[in-house]
Amino acid sequence: MKLHEIYIVEYLDESSFLIAFGKNLRKYRKLQGFTQEQLANDLGIEISQISRIERGVINTSIGNINSISKVLKIDIKDLFDF
Repeated sequence: MKLHEIYIVEYLDESSFLIAFGKNLRKYRKLQGFTQEQLANDLGIEISQISRIERGVINTSIGNINSISKVLKIDIKDLFDF
C-alpha cells in the first residue's frame, strides 16, 4: 500500500503576499544583525527601497531577492517561508 502526502497551499492576494514577504525579510534581517541601512549599502540600493519592501509597498525583483539572500547568508526559500 502506498501512502500519499497531501499539501495544502494557501494562496494570498498580491498585497497580502507582499506584506507577508516584507515581514519575513525584516525578521531575517534583524536575526542576522543588519539594519536597513547596512543591508541597503551591501546591496547598493537606497535604504528607502528596503523600507518599502519590508512594508509591502513595492514588489521587488527576483534579482534583488537573490542578492538579499546572499547578503543575509540565508537560503532564498527561507524568504518565502511564511
